[in-house]
Amino acid sequence: MNKNENRLRRAKSTRSHIRKLAVARLSVHRTGQHIYAQVFDASGTNVVAAASTVQKSVSEGLKGTKNLAAAAAVGKAVAERAMAAGIESVAFDRSGFRYHGRIKALAEAAREAGLKF
Repeated sequence: MNKNENRLRRAKSTRSHIRKLAVARLSVHRTGQHIYAQVFDASGTNVVAAASTVQKSVSEGLKGTKNLAAAAAVGKAVAERAMAAGIESVAFDRSGFRYHGRIKALAEAAREAGLKF
């Protein structure tokens, strides 16, 4: 198996566990240039809130889109949007990515903004 197949295998395992919990899910995707975050409802079909470094409202004032500060800005924005939609508690789906660097910065910023997971 290559690196991406391993990541997708880990993601599938995590998502099946979250599906059994039947709670809202904060899903994160990381690329070389950008980071994306979405909050899905408990059914897993509807996106309740989303934020990414592609959006001008999130990336303005940042030096770049592929650093810890950008990930923290996305985490804060997605948490605020989820709270506005009435979701306070979520399960964190890191999509098979390791919990360090930009993924960790996004999660910590979302927690500081009031999202519980």
